[in-house]
Amino acid sequence: MKVVENLSVIERKIQEACERSNRNREDIHIIAVTKYVSPERTIEAAEAGINHIGENRIEGLINKQQYVKEGPKWHFIGSLQTRKVKDVVDHVDYIHSLDRVSLAKEIQKRAKEQVPCFVQVNASGEESKHGLAPEEVIPFIHQLQEEGFDKILVVGLMTMAPFVEDETILRSCFQTMKSLQQEVMNLHIENAPCKELSMGMSNDFEIAIEEGSTYIRIGTALVGEDS
Repeated sequence: MKVVENLSVIERKIQEACERSNRNREDIHIIAVTKYVSPERTIEAAEAGINHIGENRIEGLINKQQYVKEGPKWHFIGSLQTRKVKDVVDHVDYIHSLDRVSLAKEIQKRAKEQVPCFVQVNASGEESKHGLAPEEVIPFIHQLQEEGFDKILVVGLMTMAPFVEDETILRSCFQTMKSLQQEVMNLHIENAPCKELSMGMSNDFEIAIEEGSTYIRIGTALVGEDS
């Protein structure tokens, strides 16, 4: 199917999830995750009206930006090695994987302007996943503030839920994130407004929306796989 047709299906599901949870559609942003598709498919996504594109590899990001020059915001959604920060920091609009002080230091050192970041949280506690434990998030954000990381703007939190069908497990994970995001936001920290939640993927984005997500990261269900 074409991206525009996939998008129509996804839009209907988003609208239904918003209606079930009494949310406004305008508060939900779709990130097209293009790591498995060609630049041509990425262009198709942009032309379909997608305003946010996510890549988890620096090489893929830089390559696709050569083809899609204007319009979308670019999100780096993969685990970011400290030594790679210099290659990506001024090429993206958002980083979704801030999870340690050493990475914050490198962003602070390399960024020309303030970088909107999501703090990555391992809400499920799975050993295979990156991110801070929920109880580490607020101390981490306080540390960023106290140590003067003014090039980092914590716009929200990000997580990857377990890849399971059990809706109870998914909701618990997303509810943990929503509660934590609200807690950070209520601290009114200058460089950590934390109004956003990046959670929900092709298999669970409807549940994520019902539990408060504002950015959903959709790959296969939107752009498919072609490379």
